[in-house]
Amino acid sequence: MIDVPKLETIEITLFDTGVVEIAHNRPKRYNALSPQSYKDWLTALQWAAKEDAVKVTVLTGRGKYYSSGQELVLTDADEEELDRRRATTHNPRNVVSEMIRFPKLLIGAVNGPSIGFGTTTLALCDVVYSTPEATFSTPFMKLGFCAEGCSSVLFPRIMGSSRANEMLLLGRTFTAKEMVDCGFVSRLIESESFRQKVLEIANEAAQFSVEAVKTTKQLIRGVDIKLLEQVNAEEIKALKGRMESPDSLESIMKFIEETKRKKKNKAKL
Repeated sequence: MIDVPKLETIEITLFDTGVVEIAHNRPKRYNALSPQSYKDWLTALQWAAKEDAVKVTVLTGRGKYYSSGQELVLTDADEEELDRRRATTHNPRNVVSEMIRFPKLLIGAVNGPSIGFGTTTLALCDVVYSTPEATFSTPFMKLGFCAEGCSSVLFPRIMGSSRANEMLLLGRTFTAKEMVDCGFVSRLIESESFRQKVLEIANEAAQFSVEAVKTTKQLIRGVDIKLLEQVNAEEIKALKGRMESPDSLESIMKFIEETKRKKKNKAKL
């Protein structure tokens, strides 16, 4: 009997074929990433990497969103909020490190909008599929944050410098088709059959030699591992500094107030 972890914010589904689905499972919160989410995500990845029954891993989301990124919660005490945000950077760094070194085939299955850390970490997957309706964004400048998830290196490499900067520095939201056109997403799969089709692809890949996949992944990613680990460390250090800055706290407060106003106006319609 295989012991599959039961987690608070992540749903793990292991199929007989050797495919495991790791799904962000906070649909009512649009799969926003809380400190517990990062902890669970890390636990799920570590388990999948070590479990012999797992041959292929699929990352996806439950509900309408893939992930809405970092959960923004402000407390009454600014210092309390800063302490919470300082602690938040530890597990994201470890999640990125685990994805950099993940030994098995890792498929990103973007079932809906992807924001922030949800988007940046997709560049660490081996293959990314998306529904046509999904969107991709990294609103770091609006929040006073900075690039993370190795996006400062991988986004320009994958998307080209100008388009990467348009996303990372200007905060433009990209459509799924645009992400296919720039090579970030492999191809689009219709929403109605998205999960089924992705699992079919994963099931077929699960028939391959796991050792052959590991060897080829090492050849593809091996030359970059030290570089990406260094970039990850530098980005997290910079992100921690940004999170502790007064202008970032002010930016977040403005962002939250703007979001509240939009929801209120929408409710009036």
